[in-house]
Amino acid sequence: MLKYALLDYVPQRYLRRASFDTQENDRLILDFKSGRRYATDKASRLIGKALSLMDLKDTVIVCIPASCQRTYNRRFRKFSADLSAMCGAIDGFGHIQVIGKRDKVHICGEYAAEDNVWIDEDFFKGKRILLIDDICTSGRTSDAFKERMESVGAHVRMAMFLAKTKNYRRTNKYQYN
Repeated sequence: MLKYALLDYVPQRYLRRASFDTQENDRLILDFKSGRRYATDKASRLIGKALSLMDLKDTVIVCIPASCQRTYNRRFRKFSADLSAMCGAIDGFGHIQVIGKRDKVHICGEYAAEDNVWIDEDFFKGKRILLIDDICTSGRTSDAFKERMESVGAHVRMAMFLAKTKNYRRTNKYQYN
């Protein structure tokens, strides 16, 4: 599966020495995660522009579920609808539900896609899927959700992220973009 991220996300511990552009990108990403309208609109435009040359008319856009339904709605409902309309794709948001609450991946360290996510198997069976998420750090969340989607008969083609966490090694800890 092809994975693609548009921006770099710099963890807070490195951000104080980052460039203005990097700090601005981080603010956008964090505001998107908080569900702020301007960030949702800007993120859908950024990803929509990146996908503009692809034919997505028979593709379902699916946002990887957050830790609870409330967060999933806040973060992805409008984004998914806007992006799908912009790209001519099918909006899969209403066919995924988060039941209950799970620990956040960055806190517990693992993502178990089957624990609290309901997927409309009849809807997704045989469909081409484009997965979308806000931040990719290790890729394990997207890999686990891809496997879950494929277990119900979907064909996941690509995962796209608003940002990829930039990791710094000890040797270049003072080099920031």
